[in-house]
Amino acid sequence: MPTLSDLVRDQTDLTEADLEWLHALVSDWQLLADLSFADLLLWVPLRSADALPADPGRRRGDPAESGETVPGWVAIAQMRPTTGPTAYSEDLVGRVVRTGRRGLIDVAWRERRIVREGDPEWGSGIPVREESIPVRRGAKMLGVIQRSTNLSSARTPSRLELTYLQSASDLAQMISDGRFPVPGEEPNLVRSPRVGDGLIRLDRAGRVTYASPNAQSAYRRLGFPADLVGEPLGEVTARLCDTGEPQEEALSVVLAGRAPREVEVEAHGTVLQIRTIPLVVGGNRIAAIALCRDVTELRWRDRELMTKDATIREIHHRVKNNLQTVAALLRLQARRLRVPEGRAALDEAVRRVGSIAIVHETLSHTPDELIDFDDIADRVIMMAGEVSAPETQVEPKRTGSFGVLPAEIATPLAMALTELLQNALEHGLANRYGTLEVVAVRYGEGPAPAAESSLASVPVWGEWPGGAAAAPPRDETGPDGRRLVVVVLDDGAGLPPDFDVEGTTSLGLQIVRTLIVGELGGRLEFRRREGGGTEVVVDVPLDHQHRPGPPPR
Repeated sequence: MPTLSDLVRDQTDLTEADLEWLHALVSDWQLLADLSFADLLLWVPLRSADALPADPGRRRGDPAESGETVPGWVAIAQMRPTTGPTAYSEDLVGRVVRTGRRGLIDVAWRERRIVREGDPEWGSGIPVREESIPVRRGAKMLGVIQRSTNLSSARTPSRLELTYLQSASDLAQMISDGRFPVPGEEPNLVRSPRVGDGLIRLDRAGRVTYASPNAQSAYRRLGFPADLVGEPLGEVTARLCDTGEPQEEALSVVLAGRAPREVEVEAHGTVLQIRTIPLVVGGNRIAAIALCRDVTELRWRDRELMTKDATIREIHHRVKNNLQTVAALLRLQARRLRVPEGRAALDEAVRRVGSIAIVHETLSHTPDELIDFDDIADRVIMMAGEVSAPETQVEPKRTGSFGVLPAEIATPLAMALTELLQNALEHGLANRYGTLEVVAVRYGEGPAPAAESSLASVPVWGEWPGGAAAAPPRDETGPDGRRLVVVVLDDGAGLPPDFDVEGTTSLGLQIVRTLIVGELGGRLEFRRREGGGTEVVVDVPLDHQHRPGPPPR
């Protein structure tokens, strides 16, 4: 089904400013549908055959300004009521009708007024009362709202229904006058109170003339046991929420219906969300409606989640501190050892613990389990350069971006990167000058990155030795999946002639293979570079279900 924006841009002469106004209207017109007990259908005029862009703000041939007869109408949005039966069970968005097929729409557009004339229609087997409301932005006509009421369950209306209908009539007049949606007000989202949550109607002075049963119950939970009718809503709410602390000065003004706004008030353990809408007809504020919703449980859940997030961050912080303590103890132990092999082993353990601590330190500052890995990679690269031998004159660097990674990928990847950098410094670049570079590229998230000299030899799935049969399954890490490719490059001594990563006895390389292949479900390849040196390619799928475990045999 085409979107509202698609229909407006493809079939009408409306401008981008008009489109924004219609988006704001449609985001909030559930209110009108519920108050009216009626379906809403938004029609806008089709583009004229000779309409051509005249300037960025206005299009030539706009029938709303030139007085031309529109060639037809296209339905761009539809809304059904939650307070009554629908008149149209089928979807009508995208339907096109010619002028003359919808008489009330033509009259409302031509005469720029709300049209309620006409007898109920029986086209679908049920009586439907049709009304048309012109949609205006300033002085410009944008379209017409068709309001269709299913009369099959018509009965004597109650006071609640009469209040709803009166408020709907005032709101429809505001739409016709170009006063709703309120200019400059942000579109309301699904979190806003709805008509069924609780409705209060106020007079010009801000006194309650009607409160629905749900609204009355909400205020009882807030601590007001009496009937709200006749009470000044702003003063009542301010008294209920008086905790002795300074209150927002605008609270009484907003709850008196003088300004369109949403506020939250809290008293006696109840949190009430209130939205006020001044009803302005003929340039005068005649009344206001206030929608209220008890959001106590939602706010308690929000607070619990915030507390849980803070607890998780504190846990990461303590884990980082404990790992740093372990690293310090290992350093002390290494200094006391007189056996060079033992001291080197403890130094390697310090680096491994340190790489994990860096990840937990980053997690302690983030509200979720997602990490910008570029900062971690830079710190790991810097740490590798600082602990390298004095005879090794190498300054490692990073090219490309790792992007944001979940913690389940970041931790093993940081350890693997530490091992690969250390292995390059200790073996490939030992006691010599050289270059050491880490290249990171992400695939499957938009256009492929521009080619760089360092990326010329980075493989994609299916280019591994053994062909496509040796590649991981397509549904997990194929060309349509998201992947992170990391290449560690050096121009050192290169790989030994008999090198075999699967048969190596090096603890560091065994750790790398276990992490990349076994835990992350990726691929690992060591290659000799032309002209000398080594490149290690790590290809990790980002959509893979990562589970700790040994590498496949």
